[in-house]
Formats: sequence, structure tokens, C-alpha cells
Amino acid sequence: MKITPIILSGGNGSRLWPQSRALYPKQFLALVNDKTMLQNTLERVGNSDIYSDPVVVSNEEHRFIVAEQSRDTGVVLETIILEPVARNTAPAVAIAALNALEAKGVEEDALLLVLAADHVIENLRTFEKAVDLAKQSALEGKLVTFGIVPDQPETGYGYIKAKEKGGVQPVERFVEKPDKTTAQDYVASGDYYWNSGMFLFSARQYLNELQTLEPAMYQACVNAYQLSVKDRDFIRLDKAAFEECPDNSIDYAVMEKTRNAVVVPMAAGWCDVGSWSALWMLEEKDDANNAIQGDVILNNVQNCYVRSEKKLIAAVGVQDLVITESDDALLIVHKEAVQDVKKVVEQLKKENRPEALMHRKVYRPWGYYDSIDSEGRFQVKRITVNAGEKLSVQKHHHRAEHWVVVSGTAKVTLGDKELLVTENQSTYIPIGEVHALENPGKIPLQLIEVQTGSYLGEDDIVRFDDLYGRAK
Repeated sequence: MKITPIILSGGNGSRLWPQSRALYPKQFLALVNDKTMLQNTLERVGNSDIYSDPVVVSNEEHRFIVAEQSRDTGVVLETIILEPVARNTAPAVAIAALNALEAKGVEEDALLLVLAADHVIENLRTFEKAVDLAKQSALEGKLVTFGIVPDQPETGYGYIKAKEKGGVQPVERFVEKPDKTTAQDYVASGDYYWNSGMFLFSARQYLNELQTLEPAMYQACVNAYQLSVKDRDFIRLDKAAFEECPDNSIDYAVMEKTRNAVVVPMAAGWCDVGSWSALWMLEEKDDANNAIQGDVILNNVQNCYVRSEKKLIAAVGVQDLVITESDDALLIVHKEAVQDVKKVVEQLKKENRPEALMHRKVYRPWGYYDSIDSEGRFQVKRITVNAGEKLSVQKHHHRAEHWVVVSGTAKVTLGDKELLVTENQSTYIPIGEVHALENPGKIPLQLIEVQTGSYLGEDDIVRFDDLYGRAK
């Protein structure tokens, strides 16, 4: 029986701000190599005879990013399950299990390998051996978790204690993230593993356990899935039904309560890239133990992680810091305090600042836009529309728009008129005018948009028709 990989891609990665934002979180970023975290995960399971086609469970707002990044890897994604609201990992896995059983048929079962979209696994062969070792236990009705053999006392991970050492062993207990002294004791004992958050079990067994242990959650997931709508490769869960689902992780809801949990040790170069210090540990270091990315100049600097994306970063006479910049923010934090970066994000959210949600560059299913400048009653964007793509037919109540084509050709709809606008030409969209923008060419369309008006928010869009299902 082939194993179905279930890739959970719903996290926000707030501890990796400012690179990771709610609308473009860490799993969609290239943090450790030239592929994004999601793409690395897809390739890990997408080119092997061990697995069937993977299924991704994603936030609805990320649906087109998931689809585009999977296409870029060449990995077939026939199913992307969209969560209308976040309800943690236990419901996400339940929905994926229901989908897997429906695909298999009433009498058959399915083996599910549950993976996070943002893990690093350096030794693929060792990983596959651990999965193969776990497979028989999963076929026998066990819920298998993978315990990472620790190489240091880590306070950012939960721990698992097995009843015995080696092989597949029953879980004695799960332990919350410990303090440093306790973590040192765990590692020294050799009895504890890091809790990886990866699992292997049969779909039917997981659902049976969930129905017994969390009946309200089970029923809410069944209702949300039965009322779901298939839209191209997407499965859209019913929002009202899914909102009734309790919010809980698979660890708390099932694994810590079941009598069928077993753990398989794994030493495959695993890392949960949950903080900037984790990235520092993964990167190659210079003679002063610094990890650097991009345009960086250091003088008398030790034990730092410095990441530049666009600007030159120069640091002098500092140590044990993380310094990283994005298009609209700069973060400086001591490596011992990286877990608290999420508190900055919480403050940004309280102040309704856009830096918590999105980058200056915002990706859309048709391409992206980059907010170059804004002040008072105007905003300037650089817009890129991919070949053959089209923005929704829409209008605005509060703003007018001026479009200047920089390269490519734009097909513009203004009311009942259509016109072609080419390089160095421009057009004007008055307030309230129904309009659309399309790239009929073979190369990306680039234009400068100048918005003017009393309100310039992204929610001032009334969509009438949309290729991507966003029209109301």
C-alpha cells in the first residue's frame, strides 16, 4: 500500500518576522536554499515510488501560492484542501483523512504520512528508512510519531519519552517545552526525543481515535467535509460548519490521550525552522561563527546571523545578534530572545499595521504588485501581470487609477470599451468605472499604477467576474 503524504501548510511563522508575514508565511519562503520550504517538502515525497500524490491542507488565503509553487516543482497536486478559518492540526488531519478514505472507497483504508510544510530534513535516505520502519506499525493500527534524536538541549521543542530504547517503542509520555536545565537532563539521559510533529497512521484508525477522544471535533469535521465544494484542484470546506470545530493540535487532541501511540527514532538532519537561531544553526559559518546572507559587511562581529535582501547591512563590534531586513522592516534581536519576535507581531496587529500581514510586495494569482510609495490621498504601485492572466472585472467607490505601461501590452476594459495599451502609453480609470486588466501577450506585463482618492484600502474592490473564484 502506498503512503499518502499530508502536508500541513497553515502556519504563520510569526517568529520569523519580518520575512514571514500572515499573507506570505515562512513555508513559502526560500530560507535554506533556492527552493521554498513547501517546495522542499513536496520534492521530498513527490519523486518516490513509496508515496502517492501528496495532499496539501492550506489556509484559503494561500491557495494560489500553494498551487503555483507546486507547479514550479513539477509535483502533481490533485487535491488542495482549503481551511476557511484556522483550527490547528487535529482538524486539518481529520479532513485529510476523510478525503483519503473517500478517494480510496468505502471498504479500503489509507496510510497517511503527516508532515509540516516548513521542516528541514537533510538525510532523505534515513528519513525514508524511518518511514518504512513505521509503516508496519501503522498497518497494525498504531499511531506512529517520529522522535528526533537530540544533539543538544533545545528549549523550543516538546519532548517524547519512549518506554524502551531503539526501534518502534510505545510512548511513555509527551513533555511540554522544558527550561534549559530540564532539557539538559533529558538529553543526558538518552531517554527522550524531540517531538517532530510528523506522524504515520491509517486514516480510519485516526478518525476512530478522534471520534472516541474528541467527538465534537470529529462531527464538526465530518459536517464541514460533507458540505465542502470542489473548485478545480481545491476543496473548499464549509465555513459555518468548520467554525464549529474546536481548535486543538493533534498532540493534545489525540496523541497524548491514545493508548496506541508509538515512537520511531529518527536522526535525519531534521530541523523545525521556527526561529532565526534555528536558521543560524543550519547555515555555514565564517571564522567568527557568523552566518551571513546577501550584501553584508562585518567588522569585529561574532556569533551573529545577518541576512540582507536588498540593502547593504554593516555591523561593527557586536555579537550574538540576529540582524535581518525586508523591503519595509528591520529586525535586531539577541539570539537568546528570538522566541519573543512573535510579540512584535502581536503589537503590530494591535496597532493594525500592515507589516504584520503582508510585505510591500503582495502576490496574487495573476502576478504581484509592489507598493512603492503612499501618502495621504495617493498610492503608487508597480504591477506585474503574468502572461495570459487577467485581473477581476471590478470597480472602486473611493479611488481613481492611472496606469502607465512600462513593458508588454495591456488589454484594458473600461465600461463597454476595450483598448490595447502598449509600452510608454497610459490610461485613466475614473471612480466607479467598471474595468479590468489583462495580459494577452507572451511576456510579463509591467505597469505603474497611481491611485488617487479619499480611501485607498484593498477592500475598496467590488468584483463582478473573476477567473480565480474571488467574485462575490
